[in-house]
Amino acid sequence: MSRTHRHHDAVDRLARLLRAHQDLNDPRRDPRNRSRWLPELRRWQSARLEASFRHFLHDPRREPAARFFLSDVYADKDFSRRDADIVKVLPMMQRLLPARLLAAVADAIELALLTHALDLRMIQWLDDNAARAKVLDAALYADAYRGTGLPRVRGRQIDLIVRAGLGLAQALKMPGVGTLLRLSRGPARAAGLEELQNFLERGAAAFARLGDVGGFIAEIERGEREVSRRLFAAAPDPFGDDGSFS
Repeated sequence: MSRTHRHHDAVDRLARLLRAHQDLNDPRRDPRNRSRWLPELRRWQSARLEASFRHFLHDPRREPAARFFLSDVYADKDFSRRDADIVKVLPMMQRLLPARLLAAVADAIELALLTHALDLRMIQWLDDNAARAKVLDAALYADAYRGTGLPRVRGRQIDLIVRAGLGLAQALKMPGVGTLLRLSRGPARAAGLEELQNFLERGAAAFARLGDVGGFIAEIERGEREVSRRLFAAAPDPFGDDGSFS
């Protein structure tokens, strides 16, 4: 496949994923986005992930990459500004950015799309089964996780964590990408594309300090697969030492 075809394919995939991600997050299309459980689920999952990443966060070499994962890769939050930025500059991205970087950004958006779709299923379960509860705790989260099922899709979610993490790390460490990001800083901000520029710069800075990218991603993968296995098995302590992130 030629370089031009690779770029066209990457841009087409990116455009499709962006439309799907924006539609899925639109409360007019899916009223579950208005549920009181959405901010609570995001808060709880962010706390759970930070607790799971604690050993990374205490390692100066891996801490920036771990923070980038928590804030930009494996995070269910409002990415609407980043998505809007990407939509505005898709033609320019096709001309300027390597196909590998475009594919890595698409993987990150696909992960965000699947994560949010799974969260909406959990929100529906919570609305149906936990109307009197005010906040999530480990036991209620585990019940909702098992209640929504889909172990193969949860496995696919972890596959995408690996693919997006490795793809972004490899693409952002390619020769010339750092220079390209530095040169684009001024034009990006002038064009109102701060969120996209900051996303790419945060990733480049984080992975620049990380030596063994493969080992870092593999450790995340092992931990997340074990948590998922224990949740589906109804283990008494699926999250680690105490399972309490409330």
